[in-house]
Amino acid sequence: MICYEHPLNERIRTLLRLEDLFNKVDFFLARDTPVEHHAALVALFEILDVTGRADIKSDLLQELERQRGLLEGLRKNPEISEEALNRVLNDITVTFRDLLNISGRIGGHLRDNEWLMSIKQRMNLPGGACEFDLPSYHYWLSITPEMRHHDFSEWIAPLLPIRSSSNIILKLLRNSGRIFRYTAYQGLFQQTDSGHLAQLLRLKIDKEIPCVPEISANKYALNIRFIPFEPDQKMNVYEEDIDFELAYCNL
Repeated sequence: MICYEHPLNERIRTLLRLEDLFNKVDFFLARDTPVEHHAALVALFEILDVTGRADIKSDLLQELERQRGLLEGLRKNPEISEEALNRVLNDITVTFRDLLNISGRIGGHLRDNEWLMSIKQRMNLPGGACEFDLPSYHYWLSITPEMRHHDFSEWIAPLLPIRSSSNIILKLLRNSGRIFRYTAYQGLFQQTDSGHLAQLLRLKIDKEIPCVPEISANKYALNIRFIPFEPDQKMNVYEEDIDFELAYCNL
């Protein structure tokens, strides 16, 4: 099965973007070549842009506090593992404290680094990070991988509470999903007034089916078109019936 996630509000969209970017940083930093560390820095600059919203810290703090209150209310539920509940609540408490301790604007330590900002500015131009444009960056890419890893650990450490917060919220959101099985007849599925509240849709289909879902949703209706995966062809609706799973996730 292959899973497609579709956020239904801007806050969840932002968290999914952050998750993807932090994962890219992890992937490229696990390697040692200059090209891969360049890619990690590109992802770090994108994280800086995404977290540039003034309210992202307060949004995360409010949601963590709300989830802590909801989870505390489950303590007397016999179907809930006390150990698992305590583990999640402890993660929330630690992450909330770390997030609260971030002083100033998110990513301010990066914005105050003139060298990094000069590189970021050049990277906004196609091919702008060539060695003749940024000789000092070219030198940094030539130093030992261990030294570059050390620099990266200092640059990304103040952002880790943002990552932990978004990971906790996304995990709780995904685990809240109620799964239903549907069939898209001749590649089309429509639903109105389903009664399902959702902030995130998670759609799963057999990965052997050569098509992708095109999802359009609001609080009144859900429309899904399955499009054949043919990059060089005009996008038409997949004409066969498709069985799929759909999870409605809501915090």
